[in-house]
Amino acid sequence: MYVYLYDNFLRQKNFASAIRAIEIKLTDYGIAGKILRLNNYIDTKTIVEDEIKRGAKTIVIVGNDATFGQVLSRSATCSCTFGFLPVGNDNTIADVLGIPEGIDACDVLSRRRRESLDVGWMNSRYFVSKLHVMPSKLEVIYDERFKVTASDKMEVIVCNLQPFYWKRDKKDREQHIVHPQDGKLEAFLRPLTKKGWWGYKYEDPSIFPFEEMTITGKEPFTVEADGKVSKEIKVKIKLAHSKIDMIVGRNRKF
Repeated sequence: MYVYLYDNFLRQKNFASAIRAIEIKLTDYGIAGKILRLNNYIDTKTIVEDEIKRGAKTIVIVGNDATFGQVLSRSATCSCTFGFLPVGNDNTIADVLGIPEGIDACDVLSRRRRESLDVGWMNSRYFVSKLHVMPSKLEVIYDERFKVTASDKMEVIVCNLQPFYWKRDKKDREQHIVHPQDGKLEAFLRPLTKKGWWGYKYEDPSIFPFEEMTITGKEPFTVEADGKVSKEIKVKIKLAHSKIDMIVGRNRKF
């Protein structure tokens, strides 16, 4: 039994034809199922657990990177297979999973090629795609062996599934992309240096694959993980013990 979780933005008229085409394709494959619509007031973990109790074996996320993170950051420990139908803008995770956007994603879903995906853990909550610590005065210790600090502010981005995109500065026209590797989380540390009256300038990032990392600040700093923003004074980040059973395409990047 398939259950499809639609992001609320898919109600917009400009997505109507794409959604209709997907639903026809799913019916042709014999994998159409129950449709539930998400919003900011719904606890996705409760929904997924309830549907599993009712017999659901496959939960399919329909939307973009934000939808993917919203569902799986809450439901990472649920015992089912997850699928993904990427629709709309901001779909970088789909490329990593080898899933094309739109109607062609139905082909991947129907083949049910499955892989176990790593899950990140931060201060008692999960994240699947990316964690972002905004520029602050930080101290970073990873794998309980190495300490990293900066003379002033530092930005930290921890990638699991979502690639890291960056530019050296505002004038840099080239977008640099680094895909995360399987089996470990990857941290991208970018110090900021004061540049006279012109504010701060980012330095090139240093890349640290790790299994456990602790970030502390002298003052509370802002953390965004899979779209959820919080203020923290200390965060502990590591790989969770559980993994996600995910349907992927043959062109996946891991």
